[in-house]
Amino acid sequence: QVQLVESGGGLVQAGGSLRLSCAASGSQFSINAMGWYRQTPGKQRELVAKITSGGNTNYADSVKDRFIISRDAAKNTVYLQMNSLKPEDTGNYYCHSIAQTLGVTRIFWGQGTQVTVSS
Repeated sequence: QVQLVESGGGLVQAGGSLRLSCAASGSQFSINAMGWYRQTPGKQRELVAKITSGGNTNYADSVKDRFIISRDAAKNTVYLQMNSLKPEDTGNYYCHSIAQTLGVTRIFWGQGTQVTVSS
């Protein structure tokens, strides 16, 4: 099993910044990719950004040029720097990981961290 622990959510005014962190822990695992999804009431969870073990990144169109995803492979940690935040960025942000454990590729989710952007 892989445990994902998120931190960094909170309340911020529009135009402000927040930095989310997600640390993966467990035994005998290797990370293929990590990322962040966002969910708001009544809507499906949507991809915000992801980064592969090779460093390739992918962003939702709505956050390109404002959010930056990065990773510290040695710490199995992924970061999401969110700049120029907008009220529509409000939601519960979930850390996501695709990892191999005991030879099997699995998907893991964190518990979520709330981000609220006030206008």
